[in-house]
Amino acid sequence: QVQLVESGGGLVQAGGSLTLSCAASGSIFKISALSWYRQAPGKQRELLATITTGGTTDYADSVKGRFTISRDNAKDTVYLQMNSLKPEDTAVYVCKAWSPQRGSYWGQGTQVTVSS
Repeated sequence: QVQLVESGGGLVQAGGSLTLSCAASGSIFKISALSWYRQAPGKQRELLATITTGGTTDYADSVKGRFTISRDNAKDTVYLQMNSLKPEDTAVYVCKAWSPQRGSYWGQGTQVTVSS
């Protein structure tokens, strides 16, 4: 059974930093592209960052230069380092694993709240 479990969310002041983790169980991690999304109340889900199996990364303009996605294949874990956080970054952050062989799997999300 495949599971993705996020951790690391919480409350932080504007300008602060947080690192989110998403640990995968099952045999999908190494064959999957991994992404972080977020969803704020009343807004559509937003794709923030993706890292491919080869390590290529891509970012949304809203987080480019502030957020960094990385993966540790030995630990089956993907990270999202978030710096210079703003109140508008407040949302539920969710990770996703996708491969052509197995399709998409989603985590349950972790809340990030940035106070002004």
